Amino acid sequence: MSEEFKMIETQEQLDKIIKDRLERSEKKYQEKYSGYLSPDEVTKKTGELEKQIAEYGKSLNDASEKAKADAENIASLQAKIKEYETASVKSRIAHEVGIPYELANKLSGETEEDIRKDAESLKPYVTQKTVAPLRNPEAESKGSTAQKFADWANQNFGG
Repeated sequence: MSEEFKMIETQEQLDKIIKDRLERSEKKYQEKYSGYLSPDEVTKKTGELEKQIAEYGKSLNDASEKAKADAENIASLQAKIKEYETASVKSRIAHEVGIPYELANKLSGETEEDIRKDAESLKPYVTQKTVAPLRNPEAESKGSTAQKFADWANQNFGG
């Protein structure tokens, strides 16, 4: 402490001393906190970030809703695919077992084995209909065309 204490006698001296002290303090503050934002800048930056967060939140909600709708759509499509696959298996098994196509959708079961068992159990009750011919080709009518027509009518219409 090479300087001796000097008594402050005037207001100008006091102002000069305080001004020097404030300048040193301000310089020290600026060196120490030079990388930080000012309070106004912090407020501005906070507003920008809050706005960005709101936008991201909205985007997230939109994406969540779209994902939910897509998941429901996928589930629906998978159910349809399973339905088509089951119908295909039923048709194939009905054809293999000899059940008419019209009855293939009556078969029940979740797996191919279950459907095949059901088809085998239904097979004895279902027979293929054979269509009778309209006229008897072995019976030849004798006589005129009118007589042949009358014979044909009797055979087909029971008259």
